[in-house]
Amino acid sequence: MQVWPGQAYPLGATYDGAGTNFAVHSEAARRIELCLLHDDGSETAVELRETDAFVRHAYLPGVMPGQRYGFRVHGPYEPARGQRCNSAKLLLDPYARAISGSIDWNESVYGYHFGRPDSRNDLDSAPHTMSSVVVNPYFDWGDDRLPRTDYHRTVIYEAHVKGLTMLHPELPPELRGTYAGLAHPAVISHLTELGVTALELMPVHQFVNDHRLVDSGLNNYWGYNTIGFFAPHNAYASWGDRGEQVLEFKQAVRALHKAGIEVILDVVYNHTAEGNHLGPTLSFRGLDNASYYRLMDDRRYYMDTTGTGNSLLMRSPHVLQLIMDSLRYWVTEMHVDGFRFDLAATLARQFHEVDRLSSFFDLVQQDPVVSQVKLIAEPWDVGEGGYQVGNFPPLWTEWNGKYRDCVRDLWRGEPRTLAEFASRLTGSSDLYQDDGRRPLASINFTTCHDGFTLHDLVSYNGKHNEANGENNRDGESHNRSWNCGAEGDTDDPGVLELRERQMRNFIATLMLSQGVPMLSHGDEFARTQGGNNNAYCQDNEISWVHWPDPGEDEEGSLLTFTKTMVWLRRDHPVFRRRRFFHGRPVEGTHDELTDIAWFTPKGEEMIQRDWQAAHAKALSVFLNGHAISEPGPRGERISDDSFLLMFNASADELDFTIPVNHGEEWQVVVDTARREGVPPGKGPMVAAGEVLRLLGRSLTVLRRPA
Repeated sequence: MQVWPGQAYPLGATYDGAGTNFAVHSEAARRIELCLLHDDGSETAVELRETDAFVRHAYLPGVMPGQRYGFRVHGPYEPARGQRCNSAKLLLDPYARAISGSIDWNESVYGYHFGRPDSRNDLDSAPHTMSSVVVNPYFDWGDDRLPRTDYHRTVIYEAHVKGLTMLHPELPPELRGTYAGLAHPAVISHLTELGVTALELMPVHQFVNDHRLVDSGLNNYWGYNTIGFFAPHNAYASWGDRGEQVLEFKQAVRALHKAGIEVILDVVYNHTAEGNHLGPTLSFRGLDNASYYRLMDDRRYYMDTTGTGNSLLMRSPHVLQLIMDSLRYWVTEMHVDGFRFDLAATLARQFHEVDRLSSFFDLVQQDPVVSQVKLIAEPWDVGEGGYQVGNFPPLWTEWNGKYRDCVRDLWRGEPRTLAEFASRLTGSSDLYQDDGRRPLASINFTTCHDGFTLHDLVSYNGKHNEANGENNRDGESHNRSWNCGAEGDTDDPGVLELRERQMRNFIATLMLSQGVPMLSHGDEFARTQGGNNNAYCQDNEISWVHWPDPGEDEEGSLLTFTKTMVWLRRDHPVFRRRRFFHGRPVEGTHDELTDIAWFTPKGEEMIQRDWQAAHAKALSVFLNGHAISEPGPRGERISDDSFLLMFNASADELDFTIPVNHGEEWQVVVDTARREGVPPGKGPMVAAGEVLRLLGRSLTVLRRPA
């Protein structure tokens, strides 16, 4: 076999049409072998003799796409000093573009013998672990372009590749649970009819099914256990795992883009699947443990701000390079449109505290590629001071956990929620205005993958996670949920009617709020997980979306109502403003009314004591379509219809008086007290000063034409 010196960059395996360049970084290694793996179980070892700045590299002519490989690192095994090199362990390339196979959890994949954590295990892990794959980088993208949908026009749909497609009745069985399933016309048609503009995929980076879960007959369904930051998860490919998963993912992105749908990836750069000191040796640990991970003062152990056993060392230049190279790769080579960063507060931890000006954010800010796509933070982790909602840099948007909590509290009838609800409804200026951000920094949601589904939020007071095998100890215990009078399944028609109304209330509130709305997949069908609020390990019908049969979407369904609310938002810029409300008339218009006004149910403008009243659970909000302060794309003035939103979160029927001086005549366009949510045909007309009676726990929207 010919072995040429090759290049130190790019890292990973790079095929150029004639051969493949291999490059891997390790400061700890004394010697690194590249192992080419053969289908008969044998391997050919090639020592990487060339070294530049701790990068070992070589070029192998004739090595083609589909070739499986791994590394064996010869170096110090001294856990007390933070080093865990062991040449008996076949290691994945941190820059592998594809990964083949799975782990069978033989003892050999660990650096120690079971029951003796201080021992050294020299069993060969190659027959029992995954392998890296050389991929063909060439792909015909045709005229593919990133949709680049503005945030104020964005509606996000959070989904799981397998969960969304596994039970779809129109998908061929071989495409269910795959990237190809996402690209199927039946799935794309549903998303476009719903009004979705961005598909936010739960982790598709190659992840690992935890040993503990496999032994329990479960799987890491959610996928927050990454081992390959460049590789699409191979189990979601319908036709092979030796590079085919890369092609299939690209085809799915291309199809979604053609439909005008962006693809956002939920990414996990805060930790890896190697876990704590008792975890397996799969890649980073064996290459250069102390350079990749945050270690404790006793360097045998790992600092853990993620609850998963380890945290990546965010002050390491090589870790930062790995993350930035990965992000750029997914944008430039895989054409994705943005990222949602799991437990993003960990990315800001250079030492102990969360530093919003840490190196990672500096790198993102100045990067000409990554800074131009959607960047969404899950702004918390489990470490000290980890709840950082509202504290991320101006370039970023955030999952607004305070929005979720407040809206849940309002509709379950908690006292003293009106004042905070007003802020959440109008874009959370208390969180985002001071640092120059706008309402669009707030990603609004009431449900997501983590926690109750929308159906379960209104059907259960407590979690029911018995299927997870942890005696219902796992998962959040304080869900701000309310079962509407019966726990779980019931035949009580009053309870069922109230639950349906509450689901419509949540959907309507989400779509009427300033900011960026995010729906959780299946909520439009009232998907249930049977009260399981932590279905991370349920790769089965507990978590999969149960689609209605074709033609089953009848008038009055939650799906029809959800579509109506999404399109109401998309059709009216007053619900998706790019600037915060001012509470005053807009200069240069003939309208003397303020851009927003708040009223009691009696139609009187709210005063301080109305906001503070513990029993107050109802209000009206006037949104002035003639007072939108931001200009259009060509500097033109934006004008819209005006709306009056009436919220009755109390248990009792209430009379709402239409405020005077804010419009003579209004039309009812949404009424969550109705099963269909909207009046048939044209809704009734009401005049200023008239009274509308709102059913307890319902919402009504009135429109005044421009």
